[in-house]
Amino acid sequence: MKRRHLLVTAAASLPLLHAPQALAQSDKPIKLLVGFPPGGSIDTVARTIAEKMRVDLNQPVVIENKTGAGGRLAAELLKNAPADGTTLMITPVVVPVLAPLVFSKLPYNPATDFTPVGHVVNFNFGLAVKGDSPIKSVSEFVAWLKANPQKASFGSPAAGSLPHFFGLMLAREAKVDMVHISYNGGAPLQTAVLGDQVPAGIDVVFEFLQNHRAGKARIIATSGRARAKVLPDVPTFAEQGFPNIVGQGWFGLYAPPKTASAEVERVNKALNKALASPDVIEKFLSLGLETGGGSAADLSRIMEVDTNRWGPIVRASGFKAD
Repeated sequence: MKRRHLLVTAAASLPLLHAPQALAQSDKPIKLLVGFPPGGSIDTVARTIAEKMRVDLNQPVVIENKTGAGGRLAAELLKNAPADGTTLMITPVVVPVLAPLVFSKLPYNPATDFTPVGHVVNFNFGLAVKGDSPIKSVSEFVAWLKANPQKASFGSPAAGSLPHFFGLMLAREAKVDMVHISYNGGAPLQTAVLGDQVPAGIDVVFEFLQNHRAGKARIIATSGRARAKVLPDVPTFAEQGFPNIVGQGWFGLYAPPKTASAEVERVNKALNKALASPDVIEKFLSLGLETGGGSAADLSRIMEVDTNRWGPIVRASGFKAD
């Protein structure tokens, strides 16, 4: 996929016929689309910020779980929603960044069909081995891979996921060959790691956290520029001599295309206020999530940076989801 400039077209350049619609009225509820089932982390985040934002916006914020196609169904609904401030979507990085890299055809174009509103949370990935493994660092893992090329592999919760491509990033930077083994979710991956079916696994940190704390698994590195707040004693890849192995997952908040800038700013302000609440920060941290924030332009920059980060890795892998 070609690199994209993820910038919202200026309203002033649009013909009058396509001018942004009126701002949301306080008596109209906001539908917050979530493309994943109730009960998951993104659903919990959506409900938490909705409860806070409805007070600041002085209007109801109603969650609508539009599950299907890994979040792409909700994205298509957002694309076709009226730009009147009554529809929003919270979605993970996979929808605006990874899906365009791995699917040949999509029912949306994030560069033109989404209006960025704000960055909600970040989350780290972790490289984990079995708890009684002698491997305690990334360098030791790389040395083991080179000494055992016939066993050199890693597991991820799904083919085409960010943990999959993060493993390929590690292989590239460490100059080793690793076979990727895809599992059907985080739980089967953990079972494989704990059962010595695969030497290491890469997943969202929180998936390994309980077993790490119990000594059944050992997270030997995390993926952020700084240490994960839930794992302050575990060094990052960068701290261990791999400065180019950096990357996080995140959730972003979006509005339909051509939403008025004043409405975007109004919702962004409410989002940032919600994210600054101590109880929200604490709750998200309990889920392994770190609050984001900032402007709509900040979210656009994050999208562009991550498209440029993951694009070469995905293309080099030759992976396609369809």
